[in-house]
Amino acid sequence: QLVESGGGLVQPGGSLTLSCVASGFTLDYFGIGWFRQAPGKEREWIACVSNSDGRSYYADSVKGRFTVSSGNGKNTVYLRLNNLKPEDAAVYFCAAEKGVLPQKLCADPDEYDYWGQGTQVTVSS
Repeated sequence: QLVESGGGLVQPGGSLTLSCVASGFTLDYFGIGWFRQAPGKEREWIACVSNSDGRSYYADSVKGRFTVSSGNGKNTVYLRLNNLKPEDAAVYFCAAEKGVLPQKLCADPDEYDYWGQGTQVTVSS
């Protein structure tokens, strides 16, 4: 099971840190992806990290503003959102898949077996 937290209301230009916590297993050898979905829009991949080799990848829409990282513990991954824009408002989901996910696959939601329930991010003044 994956549980996201850390969402909330933030002004444009503000920051948030989202957490993705695994229960019942550790994320040592998993690839973790972050996705988001705004009302009326398709689910959008935004970032992923491979805990096996430490590689991370980002969608162009968030590159340079969002950072994915793993916690010191073995069951948490973070997504730091900086310089938030109104168009970043969405429900953010984390997902996990055992093994190494190459860049071309980590953006595909069908590659993931585990999903969280999502956390809402609202960007508004």
